[in-house]
Amino acid sequence: MIVTPIPGRSTTAIRDALLSHGWEGEVCRDAAIGIGFAAYHVTGIDEVAIEAMLPVAGRLGLELVTGPDWLILGGARSRLGAFARPWVQPEAVQALAIAIGMAMPPEPAREWLHATGAMALAEPVMIGILNVTPDSFSDGAAHASVDDALRHAEVLLEGGAGIIDVGGESTRPGATEVDEVTESARVIPVIAALAARFPRIPISVDTVRGSTAGRALEAGASIVNDVTAGRHDPTLPAVAAGTGAGLVLSHSRGPLPRIASYDHADYDGDVTGTVLRELGDATASVTAVGVAAGRIVIDPGFGFGKHPDQNFRLLDDLDAFVATGFPVLAAVSRKRFLGVATSREVGDRDRATAAACALAVDRGAVLLRVHDPAAVRDAVAVAATLLRGRA
Repeated sequence: MIVTPIPGRSTTAIRDALLSHGWEGEVCRDAAIGIGFAAYHVTGIDEVAIEAMLPVAGRLGLELVTGPDWLILGGARSRLGAFARPWVQPEAVQALAIAIGMAMPPEPAREWLHATGAMALAEPVMIGILNVTPDSFSDGAAHASVDDALRHAEVLLEGGAGIIDVGGESTRPGATEVDEVTESARVIPVIAALAARFPRIPISVDTVRGSTAGRALEAGASIVNDVTAGRHDPTLPAVAAGTGAGLVLSHSRGPLPRIASYDHADYDGDVTGTVLRELGDATASVTAVGVAAGRIVIDPGFGFGKHPDQNFRLLDDLDAFVATGFPVLAAVSRKRFLGVATSREVGDRDRATAAACALAVDRGAVLLRVHDPAAVRDAVAVAATLLRGRA
């Protein structure tokens, strides 16, 4: 049985209506959440359970739409919570009640643990991209030397970045895969110099190799950003676990040189549900080797094996990823799908990036990986202010 949250909208209007009648803070907030609507798409469920759900849904005032081996269950969160008590439900639907309860969102993470401390997530955090590759899709060869990289890091930090992400291998369409020696030679000196110059700034290494991740962490990095979520090198999660590193799991498919292609862009009409399930498999895999849940961030993998319309669907559905309880990273900066929407070339997509980042924050993303933090900072601040008003 697979249960996928269907994205919902804010409960702010309900909260404000209760406030107008004299209800108070936390009581008001909890009641608004309970009244607010939620829905779940369930597949792989047997006919006996579906038949048994009909009277249960009617009794609890839940909406139910069914097919031969699937159902969509929706209603007030308080009603869904009442259903998610298997001990009071008929035996035929107890497994479904447990699954719905497990899918209901926990409290959002307040911080992200990494190898050198914890990153507070009360406000959105921008991750500044520092590519030290000759062939990056946006800024190839611009920051290849250590001195150039340090100068650009200063620009990123002045623009509002809270984390610096160093990458030594491009994932652009048609990029050539590099070996670990070349990748390490590019990133390790830069990471060591960054750690010495900016000791209080968390440094992330953008790599799919456990060996590179290990060297980077020894050099001063505290986070590993793996665009294959452990698929490319199964040793990488164990490296992260052994060092206490923060770990970003980005959704992608296919071999590294082809992850930005459309080779594996068939999601059976449900890109959000499929990506959620595949990221769920990834989080289960890395926790099984010792990566603590509080060190994991998930990323839907914008631009990796997704058509433009699928990327926009994921952007609109980010709150479904937030419902997993893991902090969500939106890496939309200057991506191809923004160029399709705006007819802008890659170097002229910062305004589109700002809009996409604001929409991502509105839907619950707390980390934003961007090329130019200064260009998106104001849009993110506006979205964050609006979000605080809903709290």
